[in-house]
Amino acid sequence: MAHDRILPETRSHDAIPDHQVPASVFVPYIPGNDQEAGKQSSLVTIAEDSGEFGLGHAAHPAGCGTRSRLQFRPFALITDVGSLLCGLKTSPLDFPKPAFLKVTSIVMIRMLLPASVVAYSNALISCWTRLLKMGISGFYPSRKGVCATNLLSHSRVTALYKIVQSRQLGTRSLVGAAPFSVWNTIMGSSLLVMPWGLEKAGLLTGMFLNVAMGGLCLYTTYRILQVHQMHGANNPDGEVADLCKILLGRSAEMVTKVISLVVLLGANIVYWVLMSNFLYYSVDYVHAQITGVDLSIVPINETVPPSVLCLRHFPADNTTQVLNDGLPNSTYENLWNLHTTVPLFLVLIIVPLVNFKSATFFTKFNSLGTLSAMYLLIFVFVKSAQWGININFSDVTDINYAPQFLPSFPALSGMLALSFFIHNIIITIMRNNRHHKNNGRDLSIAYLLVTVTYALVGTVFYICFPLTKSCIEDNLLNNFQSWDPMTAVARVFLFFQLVTVYPLLTYMLRVQMFTTLLRSTYPGFYHVLLLNTAIIIVCVMFAIFLPHIGTIIRFTGALSGLVYVFTLPSLLHLASQRKFGKQSWLSILLHIAIIIIGGGNLLAQFFVQDL
Repeated sequence: MAHDRILPETRSHDAIPDHQVPASVFVPYIPGNDQEAGKQSSLVTIAEDSGEFGLGHAAHPAGCGTRSRLQFRPFALITDVGSLLCGLKTSPLDFPKPAFLKVTSIVMIRMLLPASVVAYSNALISCWTRLLKMGISGFYPSRKGVCATNLLSHSRVTALYKIVQSRQLGTRSLVGAAPFSVWNTIMGSSLLVMPWGLEKAGLLTGMFLNVAMGGLCLYTTYRILQVHQMHGANNPDGEVADLCKILLGRSAEMVTKVISLVVLLGANIVYWVLMSNFLYYSVDYVHAQITGVDLSIVPINETVPPSVLCLRHFPADNTTQVLNDGLPNSTYENLWNLHTTVPLFLVLIIVPLVNFKSATFFTKFNSLGTLSAMYLLIFVFVKSAQWGININFSDVTDINYAPQFLPSFPALSGMLALSFFIHNIIITIMRNNRHHKNNGRDLSIAYLLVTVTYALVGTVFYICFPLTKSCIEDNLLNNFQSWDPMTAVARVFLFFQLVTVYPLLTYMLRVQMFTTLLRSTYPGFYHVLLLNTAIIIVCVMFAIFLPHIGTIIRFTGALSGLVYVFTLPSLLHLASQRKFGKQSWLSILLHIAIIIIGGGNLLAQFFVQDL
């Protein structure tokens, strides 16, 4: 075969294993004389001794001839790649044999239609731009009439391989999968807090805020995608921080990174409080089953379902009483206390999990997030069906009276700013969308799904809750007895889910902090240990002294929302308009109003009483 003359003798240990090569890659093509070139046997060839560089027809020098010009042929999907880098060597100065880059076992699947060419052009140009950056500085006719270029050194070819391996260019999500991916990413512990948010705002106000905040977050998220589409061509792998650096300056980039750390730390704190809660009641349930001790809290009013609790006003409203009230605490109760010892016992479980160099293992449990969300939906619907509708809009003396408006509504708006928050990773998620022209549609569907889910959980639980609405806890599972079977299963299930998620959050926090400060994802074991110790100490302090996830979520959401949800997308959009000369006073006033809403949301959190 013609290409055998340019292949060097290679040793087995020089080749990169086939299984490490991405399954599909989009590549550019330089056409030559198709009739003279014959069959294509090698897609990428570098021949240093002949001074030729070709992508496409490596079987014949005419594949990159004098009359050919650099252009892109309709893309071909390459599969069954035999070896991406074969016989990898550096330059003749270091080794006697020349350097070659070969891709074998090429299967041309099909030629894309012109309409598809337009859709995939950005992906191809991005891929080719990366090749150019890695050392292919340019093309020019050589004295032999072939396309010549600077050859890739060993280190640069290795770096190129790592880019292709890590990014896996050409891999796209299935059509219609993007909305559900965003929905699954946004959904989280906010489901547990949503009924409490409605209780703080009032039913009608809460429903309005849910829709309004969802729509506002959708708008600002979409603005981020638009700005990235217009200004992210030179850095397609960039995120919001990179856009801020380009359009707003270095200081805006640093603020973005700091707020991302705040969001991750707030999530860590909330998860620690929840894990402490779930661990306490789960062990308490097992202890009661083994010892036969009845630790139930029973309602005095016989009309109240036995599994429902009102702990917020206990015992002032005289609706519940605790069996064995007045007896001294046992040794077990002294050792196993929700707000003192359990957060410390949790350290023994979590510390070994957060000090791994990589958190890849915990990504295998991502499906637990979807399962937990579905279980909570079923849980709320089943309990609400058992209770029936318990709401009254007119009689303020009725136990089921539901106000339509309450001045503490900023608690819900602050919480929703975090509940709808996905701005810092939306570019990464939508980058894998197969049809980027549908980003707006897919994002709208995703936010619609999230808004409906929050509305269902919050309103259904709120309307059917059989006690005074002010009894609703910021963790809806706290409104149920420990012995309730569905509640016990929910706590055990959610505990194991959070145990697998917490190391991932800590890992992301660690990587972002060390990358920003030390330019390294893992500067050393003692650095990691010191940072993880500081994070856990902060989490334990909150779990002991401020174990109210509603308060933590609303303050974290209001702060991160001011910067990431309201301010940065607005400023990025205005800066983009100014750069293209399309800025108008109406746009300026609209986006300034959005920023003011975010600032007012944060300020109002200091005037809300949670208890």
